Amino acid sequence: MVQIIRKAPLPLATDVPECVRQAAEATATITLRAGRPAGFPLLFSAGFALIEPAVAFLHEHAVERAHTSDTVRTYAEILYDWFDTLEQNGIGWQEADTVDLVRYRNRMMTQPSPQTRRPYSVRTINHRVRGVLRFYAWSVRAGWLKGSPLVGRAYDFHVARGAQRLRSGAGGSDDQALFVLRQFEALPRPLSPLQARELLAALPPPYDLMARWQLYTGLRVSELLRLTVKDVEPPAVSGSAFRLIDVRRKGGKPGYVIAAATLLEESVAYLRDHRHAWVVRRLRRTGRDERADRLFINSCGRCVSKNRYQQVIHSTGRTAGFTATTHLLRATFACTMLARLEQLAKQGASINPLLIVKILMGHEHLETTDRYLRAVAIDVCALGEVLDSLLGEPA
Repeated sequence: MVQIIRKAPLPLATDVPECVRQAAEATATITLRAGRPAGFPLLFSAGFALIEPAVAFLHEHAVERAHTSDTVRTYAEILYDWFDTLEQNGIGWQEADTVDLVRYRNRMMTQPSPQTRRPYSVRTINHRVRGVLRFYAWSVRAGWLKGSPLVGRAYDFHVARGAQRLRSGAGGSDDQALFVLRQFEALPRPLSPLQARELLAALPPPYDLMARWQLYTGLRVSELLRLTVKDVEPPAVSGSAFRLIDVRRKGGKPGYVIAAATLLEESVAYLRDHRHAWVVRRLRRTGRDERADRLFINSCGRCVSKNRYQQVIHSTGRTAGFTATTHLLRATFACTMLARLEQLAKQGASINPLLIVKILMGHEHLETTDRYLRAVAIDVCALGEVLDSLLGEPA
């Protein structure tokens, strides 16, 4: 079975047996042009043979192209699942063709995920299929393969393109959608004000403050976890109702969010009370402080993890009787901000609400922000009142 082994740091010469100490000392003097960092994923087959093309693909994206750790982890998971499927079926990765990829896709459509025990979503299936096709296209460009049946065909990887061709009347070949399933993007359903208040009241610290940051600024979880103590200290300038905070967006792009003075005051109170007590407790217990610059830590003094934060939000919302996710917190900010900006624009303000929300959300394409505009146009509460009044009228 294919497995992923994370690269460990090289041991010191004093930590290895004397028979290999000289080799360890020589290894420490070798200078690499682009060394792989500790924790880099290495893929091995069942016979512990290094899967070199997969590792080279990850190396280029992680080291040479400097992609984020989340992107590299996603690529590693896709390659792991693909190579593991090939190995279990006795298929060499060089001989894989369109039939093998279609069977791989269909297996995900009929069988649940072995990790989550839940069915794969169409988005996940398409994401993995595109990842496999991307790997084979790279393998041909990099010289690992002379050619492949999975490379060179006019596949359409973007769902929106098919809709654009249909609207314009231009036809496309049937094999363009051979691998990628038809995907419908659901409109976001933001939390109502009552649900948001119930969620914030039920969350324990520091998760209540983290959720408040997402509701007030629209930060992604990865951006939220990168906030530091210096971002909220010192408090906002007297008389200022907000402060601009620089953040590193998805893909390493620079950006900023607007933090209200009340949010910063709550963050400073959290630093003074909960965070200080948790840091002192960890120092007394272990004698060390883990990432002292990070803003959000848990009661054990460790940095809050992405998975734990998402689990707390989901479980708290389920207990309260509604669905709550970290992405819904971000969507709630976008829809609320967009609705208020639309009101200002109707009152004569010279602003572009969609463009403002695009910048605040850190979107690369305006089409992504347009989803929230459509969600705002469908006010569920208002429609419910209209339907009640219509149904209640006598015939």
